[in-house]
Amino acid sequence: MKKIALLFCLFALMASSNIYAQLPAVTVKTIDGQTVKIDTLNNGGKPFILDMFATWCKPCLRELDAIAEVYDEWQEETGVKIFAVSIDQAQNVHKVKPLVSNHAWDYEVFIDANEDLKQALGVQMIPFTMIVDGQGKIVYKHTGYNNGDENELIEKVRELINQ
Repeated sequence: MKKIALLFCLFALMASSNIYAQLPAVTVKTIDGQTVKIDTLNNGGKPFILDMFATWCKPCLRELDAIAEVYDEWQEETGVKIFAVSIDQAQNVHKVKPLVSNHAWDYEVFIDANEDLKQALGVQMIPFTMIVDGQGKIVYKHTGYNNGDENELIEKVRELINQ
């Protein structure tokens, strides 16, 4: 019985090990081709949201559209910033910039065509959304999207700001 409890605790510790981890030192590109290191992203000491998506992922597009509708209010209230990262592979990268423009997303958008960031974060499914605190630590992760999930996201940002 003790062995089972110990194994369970070890598994729980391993499963949560990425929470409160720093962002990985991975390089991505902007939609204009500039190189950016993910671990240098910041929001002037305020939290930010990193949202991984793909042009072909319908739940991803619904999530980013839902956030876009309230993004100005979120920024005004909390100062939160959103960085969206496409995991589209090289043959689809040309679709990212027109998609962002057509949806009028006011996010900084990056492309992880080699999936280096996806692998470094252990992302298995998209959309994959996380909140990073003002010190660059990952404090919240969420996979998938259901209508209304954006409300939980902003609540987590509010909690973080009010700590």
